[in-house]
Amino acid sequence: MTTTYLIIWGAVLAIMLIAELSTLQLVSIWFAAGAAAAFITAFFDGAVWLQMTLFVLVSILLLVFTRPLLKKFTVGKTAPTNSELEIGKIAIVIEEINDLTDSGRVKTGGVDWKAVSADGSVIPKGTTVRIKDLKGTKLYVEPVEEK
Repeated sequence: MTTTYLIIWGAVLAIMLIAELSTLQLVSIWFAAGAAAAFITAFFDGAVWLQMTLFVLVSILLLVFTRPLLKKFTVGKTAPTNSELEIGKIAIVIEEINDLTDSGRVKTGGVDWKAVSADGSVIPKGTTVRIKDLKGTKLYVEPVEEK
């Protein structure tokens, strides 16, 4: 009977390790550790209830106590993409922005972008605008108030 449980726990351990290696997201490593504890217990002829209990306890305890700690170290700061860096910058309207006629272009940093008014107003050519948002390839802009 012990051989059967060794095979079962060995298979669970292998499946969990394969799942962890294929995702690299720390999803099943805790269950692999629980399966290893149950496998060791089965190897030393531990009772089935003890194997199951160790599997559940080790898996849950490791999950509860190590996952928050690991998340602190693995969740890094995300760097904005180049397009996200455009938000907040100043641009010059090179083609009147009119949402009704679907027209409008701005130039910022030497790059020509399709532009839409953030509030739906018409913005004339030559106006200085601030980039409020970017969706797809459209910049949502608003006029910069002159001081």
